[in-house]
Amino acid sequence: MAQSRPVRVSKFLAKHLRHDPGAIGLRLDKQGWARVDELLRCAARAGFPITKAELDDAVAEPVKRRYSYSENGQKVRAVQGHSVPVDLRYEPKTPPAVLYHGTHPGALSDIFRDGLAAMSRRHVHLSADVETARKVGARRGKPIILTVHAAQLATDGGIFYQADNGVWLTDQVPAEYLQLAEQ
Repeated sequence: MAQSRPVRVSKFLAKHLRHDPGAIGLRLDKQGWARVDELLRCAARAGFPITKAELDDAVAEPVKRRYSYSENGQKVRAVQGHSVPVDLRYEPKTPPAVLYHGTHPGALSDIFRDGLAAMSRRHVHLSADVETARKVGARRGKPIILTVHAAQLATDGGIFYQADNGVWLTDQVPAEYLQLAEQ
């Protein structure tokens, strides 16, 4: 089944605003911002033209809210999920008592041995609710939901941030702060 145009646009933006801006000649500033006009030009030169209306729709997408405009609307960025070095300038924030992480069964032994690591991204992504974590985990098959004892980790020195879209971010979650959520 072919992906819809909005999904293809969002995936293109994710790739180039989070992971590989240079592949289309795009430059991100230190906070991950790209000039809107430059992004649209680079996308067109790369053979994937995006209209300003399509970009507006991707930024306004109400569920995942992956992108945001600067206050003046001249720049756009991904709000989390980067593998390229950026400083999103999120302030540390006290997390709720528990957060959740969705994964797949094949990852459990490594997770319970080594904890959650950012892997190729800048942060570990955590959800405030089980349903969101379930959707994330389902991307690779049957989802497994982990409970993260976030307040205890924060008390013990872990630092948390909350992205503009509500996703909680931290550098790592040691295994002792994890347990299987009721499936």
